[in-house]
Amino acid sequence: MLNIVLFRPEIAGNTGNIIRLCANTGAQLHLIKPLGFELEDSKLRRAGLDYHEWASVQVHDSWTACLNHVQPTRIFAFSARATQNAYQIHYQASDLLLFGCESTGLTPEISQELGLSAEQFVKLPMKAGRSLNLSNAVAVTVYEAWRQMAFNGAEG
Repeated sequence: MLNIVLFRPEIAGNTGNIIRLCANTGAQLHLIKPLGFELEDSKLRRAGLDYHEWASVQVHDSWTACLNHVQPTRIFAFSARATQNAYQIHYQASDLLLFGCESTGLTPEISQELGLSAEQFVKLPMKAGRSLNLSNAVAVTVYEAWRQMAFNGAEG
């Protein structure tokens, strides 16, 4: 299934929601340090509703360590500054979906640091000047990708 990467996430509740999402969809979650919270944070646990045991969560010290572990075929980085629509992508189970931190997203400086090209950036359609909560952005993207894969592995 998909690999979801949160680059330097800051809010425990968002990450907890994403852990629950991954437990329910089979997506793999990767967190890249530094984290803005402790993994034992009560808000993380509350939002994840103890779904942690059913989710695959890896913490990586760096982007390079994450890439070496995942070895993705393709990388799609989500940014409000992208021009390519995320719903025009034909997702594959081996894709890596990269999301930036809540306060800044994936800035041009971070994008350059990570070695990403403009073609790898996609955005979710929304009204001008607006943004989605990180966990909502990950959820709508994961479900669209999973839908394209005929909800492989789902019950019912």
